[in-house]
Amino acid sequence: MPLMTASVLEAHYYTEDNPLATRSGVHRYQTSGTSSGLRKSIYYSESDEAHYLRIKTDVFRAILGDSGYRTAMADLGTGHAEATALDVFRRLGMEAESVSFRLPIERHLERLERFKPEVLYTMPSILNRILLKSADPQAYGIRHVVLVGETAAPAWIERAARSLGIGPERITDTYGSIEIGTIAYFSHEHGRYLLADDLVAEGIRPEETGERLEPLSDEEERVLVLTSAVREAFPAVRYVTYDVVRDLRPIAVDGVLRPSFRCLSKRIGPDLKHGEKISIYDIENVVYRHLTEADIRVSMADNALRVHIDGPAVAEADRNAIRRDLENRIPEIGAMIRSGMLDGIRVTGGAVEDGDPGGAIKHKKIVYERRRDRLEP
Repeated sequence: MPLMTASVLEAHYYTEDNPLATRSGVHRYQTSGTSSGLRKSIYYSESDEAHYLRIKTDVFRAILGDSGYRTAMADLGTGHAEATALDVFRRLGMEAESVSFRLPIERHLERLERFKPEVLYTMPSILNRILLKSADPQAYGIRHVVLVGETAAPAWIERAARSLGIGPERITDTYGSIEIGTIAYFSHEHGRYLLADDLVAEGIRPEETGERLEPLSDEEERVLVLTSAVREAFPAVRYVTYDVVRDLRPIAVDGVLRPSFRCLSKRIGPDLKHGEKISIYDIENVVYRHLTEADIRVSMADNALRVHIDGPAVAEADRNAIRRDLENRIPEIGAMIRSGMLDGIRVTGGAVEDGDPGGAIKHKKIVYERRRDRLEP
């Protein structure tokens, strides 16, 4: 079977005339843009939704075990994870609440103080803001954190755990995508990410995609390709995630071989995450509305997005206008920035020398810089 790459999906799935859009009983979720300017629409049939909830509930049951947790709060952005979180917790017999990303950060802290959830389901960027803004994070009584969304480095997890007064084994990272659903979770017992049931995993080199992607320098790294045994309303057959994983191999778990990987290394595709997904195409469209020529360099550090316009200095008024438009290109991102749940997008300009870390990427590529400690006020 051929690889299901971004270009294939743009030509045949992320289109205005996708017949799934007119079918009844089909759930539609939107994410970042495509090269044509359309936002991506991903569809779930009723069967897809049922399988998604079953798989996610099984993953959360494995994460939380027999700890006896009774209360949980979901503090997420938007999308599939947010839409199904309460249902998953209630299936596990827990009392659950959610808090809207549109509310100011102060309201989030008030809800945590009032509800005192034993389990908090959130994104690293949101947890970071909660810890920065809280006088005493341990007062919330959080006993376990489940993360989803942006990558979470082990050093950052350890620091977050100390702020909450829990062990790092009580912060569990999960990995998923709107296209596939829940993909994997980090097993502290095995020190690796274990893939969810009903998924077949492959690891390929970037050049095997047939796209203009730079080769990987680490021999242990591979681009993750997934096939789902249950997905109906999305062509999840050899789907290229564009996520680079390290040491992809099966391991024995309770006597059964399970696909696993040691860590998520980076992302090489056109999408990145600043609270919610935003694509390089969205960024380009905004910049080129204000500037006739620009060489765009995009970087991620500490789950914050920086757009650098390489070349002659860009006027401050233009940079501010680009920043405002970028923050509102995806409405959910703009809402989270205004509410104080996310840092604003940084737009900088000027020449970058080849030796500068900021110049490590070229036009239309993304680099994830080393995470700095963001838990100090």
